[in-house]
Amino acid sequence: MSTREDISTPRRTKEIIQRHGFAFKKSLGQNFLIDQNILNKIVTAAGLDKTKGALEIGPGIGALTEKLAQEAEKVVAVEIDQRLLPILEEVLAPYPQIHVVHGDVLKLDLKALFAAEFDNVSGVSVVANLPYYVTTPILMKLLEEKLPLEHIVVMIQKEVAERMAAAPGGKDYGSLSIAVQYYSVPELICTVPHSVFIPQPNVESAVIRLSVRKTPPVTVEDEAFFFQVVQASFAQRRKTISNNLKSRFFPSEGRERLEQLLEAAGIAPSRRAETLSLEEFATLSNTLLQAGLK
Repeated sequence: MSTREDISTPRRTKEIIQRHGFAFKKSLGQNFLIDQNILNKIVTAAGLDKTKGALEIGPGIGALTEKLAQEAEKVVAVEIDQRLLPILEEVLAPYPQIHVVHGDVLKLDLKALFAAEFDNVSGVSVVANLPYYVTTPILMKLLEEKLPLEHIVVMIQKEVAERMAAAPGGKDYGSLSIAVQYYSVPELICTVPHSVFIPQPNVESAVIRLSVRKTPPVTVEDEAFFFQVVQASFAQRRKTISNNLKSRFFPSEGRERLEQLLEAAGIAPSRRAETLSLEEFATLSNTLLQAGLK
């Protein structure tokens, strides 16, 4: 193995960028991490070893990719920016277990990718410094497609990480919290200062680990309808659950039937959506479904 300086050091990052004449694209949310300590925390949180694989989204110039290759049996890195491909080919040359795929992860057939790339590993985790402008669509795609994942360990905007991990009752808790917690167990690993990036982002960052559930923690009779009920319940946060659900499911009827259904689900009509637990939303959606409201 080469003893040359890690890609992630500030000096080497700047040298690679300058040598290739690389210019950051704001539209792609490119912020390269230059802190060994944070990178090590990200990789450690994924629990990788030489029997496991890692999928990285947006490798940039390969700082995290290199760390992943030192721990995992196989690393697949998906990069949307064609300008980075020759840089990655050069800097990752010492690691034959890395396969760089040029593409948009939101458009890729991930099930086919997993079948082709990770057939010889015991488990796979997604590990990435995600572009902040597409964090939620990427994470929901990874979770909704029910891929054979162990963990998703990502650097994202701190505010979004806090919403994903939020418990009922607070201002951070919402439909994103419920969706993420339905599919996974979220855990904040660390917060990350602006100063460890080139260029520095305008927002605070955090590393979050989503441990993917094999089965959801609640039983819902119709998953799509469950999420419709959750979205409708949070349509206007200041409104009661009764008012939000009436707008969506009973626009031309009186309130009496809706309130009967809420009471049947054990939920006071005067409550707000942010006070309901995942279990209560499951009961509510099943109750509405059984009443023929789909």
